[in-house]
Amino acid sequence: MKEIEEINKKLEANNYISNNQINTTLFLAFMLKKPILIEGPPGTGKTELAKTIAESFDRDFFRIQCYEGITFEQVVGEWNYQKQLLYLELARENKEDMTIFSNEFFIQRPLLTAFSNTKPSVLLIDEIDKADEELESFLLQALGEQEITVNDLDTFELKNDLIVVLTSNAQRTLLDETKDRCLYLYIDYPEYEREVSIVNKRVPLAENNLVDDIVEKTQKIRKLDLSKKPSIRSTVDWVRSLIALNEIPPTREALENTLNVVAKNEEDKERIINEVLNKI
Repeated sequence: MKEIEEINKKLEANNYISNNQINTTLFLAFMLKKPILIEGPPGTGKTELAKTIAESFDRDFFRIQCYEGITFEQVVGEWNYQKQLLYLELARENKEDMTIFSNEFFIQRPLLTAFSNTKPSVLLIDEIDKADEELESFLLQALGEQEITVNDLDTFELKNDLIVVLTSNAQRTLLDETKDRCLYLYIDYPEYEREVSIVNKRVPLAENNLVDDIVEKTQKIRKLDLSKKPSIRSTVDWVRSLIALNEIPPTREALENTLNVVAKNEEDKERIINEVLNKI
């Protein structure tokens, strides 16, 4: 389909190597005006996809980084209490009447800023599984009704064509309502050919034999029982490290000495050495 092929070209032009599933999901998000819920292992490009959508389609980008204990105020906005108190004191001194419940005294946070923006935008709600269900329900309601009510201030309606991307690492099960209202996309670690293309795009001067070799080894490493499997970024960094050390082709010693960009603890490193490097 021509429109899906065009999406792929735009993403690739901004250094994101996509696939048909990602392209089709994005096309449907544009057509159906539905949020995209992306799940998958850490380091597979979920967050990067949202950023690239904004770059590729000339949209403003807004991000809510979720974490345990994040509140309504940190997502929507909060009153500037110090400024309110200061103005109240001035009003008393001058014996004037004034309201301290207006936009002048309200600090907007990412959700309200994204809603108020007049240019087509992308809103990333990153790692929504770290937020509690109450905040998830609020976000779902705001997105569904396309408006946000702030007590003592106003109701803010969505003013732009907003694409919403939610990411989750499955730390907790999301609400059925969230899953029902979103297009679901699972991004796994890339297959060999796609990862080679990604590395070539990020490190264009790398020799093909080096890229093929490192991607092959990374793919084998991901099959091991590790506490943290290497991300796509780790593959790219491994290639860059070997180039920086002028280890082309890399020696066995160079591979082991640069494992710190792939293995994130000593146990994982020893397992990689024993089950991958020692079998070269």
